[in-house]
Amino acid sequence: MSANVELNNRPDPDQVLVDIANYVCDYEIDSTEAYDTARNCLMDTLGCGLLALRFPECTKLLGPLAEGTIVPNGARVPGTQFRLDPVKAAWDIGCIVRWLDYNDTWLAAEWGHPSDNLGAILAIADYLSQQNIAVGKAPLTMRDVLTAMIKAHEIQGVIALENSFNRVGLCHVLLVRVASTAVATKMMGGSREQIIDALSQAWLDGSSLRTYRHSPNAGPRKSWAAGDATSRAVRLADFTMRGEIGYPSVLSAPTWGFYDVSFKGKEFEFTRPYGNYVMENILFKISFPAEFHSQTAAEAAVRLHPQVKDRLHDIEKIVIHTHESAIRIISKSGPLNNPADRDHCLQYMTAVPLAFGNLVAEHYEDSFHEANPIIDELREKMEIHENPTYTKEYLEPEKRSIANALQVYFKDGSCSDKIEINYPVGHRRRREEGIPLLEDKFKANLATRFPAKRCKEIFALCKDQAKLEATPVNEFMDMLVI
Repeated sequence: MSANVELNNRPDPDQVLVDIANYVCDYEIDSTEAYDTARNCLMDTLGCGLLALRFPECTKLLGPLAEGTIVPNGARVPGTQFRLDPVKAAWDIGCIVRWLDYNDTWLAAEWGHPSDNLGAILAIADYLSQQNIAVGKAPLTMRDVLTAMIKAHEIQGVIALENSFNRVGLCHVLLVRVASTAVATKMMGGSREQIIDALSQAWLDGSSLRTYRHSPNAGPRKSWAAGDATSRAVRLADFTMRGEIGYPSVLSAPTWGFYDVSFKGKEFEFTRPYGNYVMENILFKISFPAEFHSQTAAEAAVRLHPQVKDRLHDIEKIVIHTHESAIRIISKSGPLNNPADRDHCLQYMTAVPLAFGNLVAEHYEDSFHEANPIIDELREKMEIHENPTYTKEYLEPEKRSIANALQVYFKDGSCSDKIEINYPVGHRRRREEGIPLLEDKFKANLATRFPAKRCKEIFALCKDQAKLEATPVNEFMDMLVI
């Protein structure tokens, strides 16, 4: 045989694909904590989506591509009257839950927001439930939704533990597409082999660049990128269920596989099997709609606000001690060009609560920024320093801290207290403190969209684990239609 002819034997599937498919098909979740946390995650994620509907820059992107399209048994988009095909519904749900950067977070070698996967999960669950009822079958229940959430969280989070896509310039929404593809294919009735095939399609798509998340190009695409990923996942699952084949060595194929093309020739590393770890340890954004590496800095600024609010113009410098990841992705100086630029700026997200005592979504808008030049004055006085201990403990599996320390120095030589916070209120170590606040956040977000009676009904159902799990998905989604 000529040396220039390649041997065309089709390989076995990459083990990474097999492991995910085996997990989705076989793993039985027996963790009460995981299901309880998933229920809280569902509340929080839906609330974030409802709050985003107050912002026209978000709502302009929602709805059918062809106005007036009618979709029999179409999936609903919470807080709206839209009834869409599941691909566009996944896009819309994924977009609204991510728009304000207020949903949950996972921090490791790679970052991300595993609740982004709810876009695919809810869209598929609602559509399938209505389809089933139409032919006399049982609908899916919210227990199925919570199970899919736990597994999608785990897939995205475990891959992220040791594998940094940001360091090779790739966006973490790739992992949303992968996780959503796996659980969506399973929900649609896919076999183990079909899940492997669909996963190969998800990896074949490669990844978008992180350009839109970083200076000087930060922009609103980062607010709809997750919706795009969940939508694509549903489409790829649908392709596979229609008979499209997979590409078994999508990761490992020499020259043409993901490892060689996009990951500098490295194979993925794994330090733990798939289970319940990610959902149980997920980080909730309870206090502020802000990139998670800044949460403790913003909390420290709120605590310092009473000491500095009357002396803002007397400040000589503001010193922030932080961890390496925060410096790499959200520390920036110079003009901030849009809300998406501001909610990924450590200095901005610290200056606002320092001056005003809080940080809410409206504080990122152009009108607020332009009306308050003190924000940029404070930004210019900030010094950012890495604390090696913060960086180390950020990556330790038993700690996963997200520490920041803040101190303000005045022109007369005096200084404020130094406020150090290692764990934000949304951390697992602060669950007892955090969950009541998360529930308050959900109730406030419900009130932005629904009348008081409906808010009370939705909250009561979401508080009752057993009743929620037994609720048919279509009935749950009925409650979220305006």
